[in-house]
Amino acid sequence: MYLDFFELQHKPFNIKTEAHVLYMSPQYMTAFALLQYGIENCDGFTVITGEVGCGKTTLCHALIRELNPEEYITLPLSIPPQNERQLLNAICVNLEMAVDPNISIEEIRSEITERLRMERSEGKRSVLILDEAQNLDFESLEAVRLLSNIERDDEKLLHIILVGQPELKQKLRKKCMRQLRQRISVYHDLKPLNFSDAKKYIQHRINLAKGEENLSKKLPTSRTQIPAFSFFALRKIYAASKGIPRMINNICDKALVSAFIDYSTKVRLRDVRRALKDINQLKRL
Repeated sequence: MYLDFFELQHKPFNIKTEAHVLYMSPQYMTAFALLQYGIENCDGFTVITGEVGCGKTTLCHALIRELNPEEYITLPLSIPPQNERQLLNAICVNLEMAVDPNISIEEIRSEITERLRMERSEGKRSVLILDEAQNLDFESLEAVRLLSNIERDDEKLLHIILVGQPELKQKLRKKCMRQLRQRISVYHDLKPLNFSDAKKYIQHRINLAKGEENLSKKLPTSRTQIPAFSFFALRKIYAASKGIPRMINNICDKALVSAFIDYSTKVRLRDVRRALKDINQLKRL
């Protein structure tokens, strides 16, 4: 309802995981580069961890968007499988393979192996991305490790990326996971944004919503930028969100509504306080 008032083309703080809105802060650039490096140069696993709302899924979507489909086959699994058969069946679906549901797990794995070898012979690399990997049980993680053994001429045919919350890191530390842990070639732990990057993140989202992608790394002054956020509003947003992008989005969206109600083109501290009050009330429902 506030789009026309703030001269926006769409809502700037939508919480959907859209790859094109990813703000490449220094640590996200590092994580993205490590993901690319792992796919191109490493035979082992790549592991990305981070708190809820830190942008792990968005980062993976950006990676998939960047990979050339002529060179890579991406196999993203956003819902963790509950057992080895579910895992293998999900991979078959991504590979567009019709598999008899009555055959054994070993036969499914064999068919996947043949398919991956065929794809590699045609010059394509396969990448399995397991999101919410902290929810995988130890049996499923062991099944993932076995998949990493698929190779041809001493070349691994499937690069595996595990993406999850800090619980994944704790799970991988277990003694029973030592074989998988030894195969991790690339690891990065995403941290919340610092205050400087949080300000740039907010401005980045606003610029995109105004159709000014080329200005996404700039910070225009409040005299030219609509909507603008006061310094104290930004400090309160950062303190309340702890630098987590999803929380920043939630607070900023509600703060814009508050500013719109007051017919103000500037988001002030009182608007952020109203936003936080609304969020706390929703939590109590």
